[in-house]
Amino acid sequence: MRRDGCPVHWLGRFSIWCAMVIGSAALILPGYAGTTPKLGGGGSVATGSAGGSEAQDVSSQLEKCDETLGTMAVVEDQTAPWYHQLSQYKLGSTIPVLRIMIQQSNCFVVVERGRAMQNMMQERSLTQSGEMREGSQFQKGQMVAADYTMSPNITFSQKGTSGVGGALGGLFGGAGRVVGMVAGGLKANEASTTLLLIDNRSGVQLAASEGSAKNFDFSLFGGGAGGGMFGGAGGYSNTPEGKILIAAFMDSYNKLVKATRNYKAQTVKGGLGTGGRLGVSGGSTPASKEIQEK
Repeated sequence: MRRDGCPVHWLGRFSIWCAMVIGSAALILPGYAGTTPKLGGGGSVATGSAGGSEAQDVSSQLEKCDETLGTMAVVEDQTAPWYHQLSQYKLGSTIPVLRIMIQQSNCFVVVERGRAMQNMMQERSLTQSGEMREGSQFQKGQMVAADYTMSPNITFSQKGTSGVGGALGGLFGGAGRVVGMVAGGLKANEASTTLLLIDNRSGVQLAASEGSAKNFDFSLFGGGAGGGMFGGAGGYSNTPEGKILIAAFMDSYNKLVKATRNYKAQTVKGGLGTGGRLGVSGGSTPASKEIQEK
C-alpha cells in the first residue's frame, strides 16, 4: 500500500490504461486528419437493411415476428413540441428509422403515407394527363390500404442528467488528481418514448408502449480539458442524442410487438361505440335503457 491508501497494483493498471488512451489519441491528433472512414463503422442499435420479408445485419435486440399482422403507416404529430425540439439536436424525422425497424421485424408491412405520397400522386396525375407511355401500369385500384397507424412520441430526452463524477471521486479516494478529472466527465444521457397503434377502420387504439434508454458520456479529463487537447470531441463515448432516442424507440417497439403477440380484443357489452356501459337516466343508449328497466 502507498501512503495515499491506493494499492500499487491498481495504480499500475491505471497508468497502463492512460498510456493506451493517450497513445490512441496521438494517432489521430497530428494535423487533425482523422482516420479513413470505415463502411458500417458507425451507426446505432438500428442497423442493417430490409427487402420485403428478408432482413440483413439486424440488431439482435430487435423483436421479430413469424407472421405479418397487417399493413402499417407511421405518422408523426408535427405540431407537438418534441418534434420541433429535435432540430436543437440536429435531428430530423423519427419515421425513417422506425420504418426500418418495422420492416426488419416482419411484424407489419409498411405503406407510404408521408411526403413520398406526393410523388405517387404526381405519377397518377401524369397518367391521367395522357403523358405516360402505354403499358405504364398505373391504373386505378393498385394502392394498398393501411390497416394500422403507428404514432411515435418523445416524452423525455435529456443529455447529462446525472453527473456521477463526485461518487467516483469518493470511491477512488486519494488515487490522484487525474482520476478525479476523468471521473468528473461521466454524465448520464436518457430518453423515453411511446408508440401508439391505431386501427384505421374503427379508430380504436389497439396497443401502446413506453420505452427508454440510457448511456453514459465518458469525456477524457472531464469538462476542463475537453476544449483543449481533444477540441471538445470528448473521450470514449460522447454519444449523440440521436442514438439514445433510437435505442429508446427500439425498446418501445419491442414492447409493442410483445403486446400485439398477446393481443386480446377489448369488448364492451352491447358493442363498441354504442354508448358504453355508463348509462344515464333518460338516455337512449343500451346502458341507459337498462337503468330505466330496473
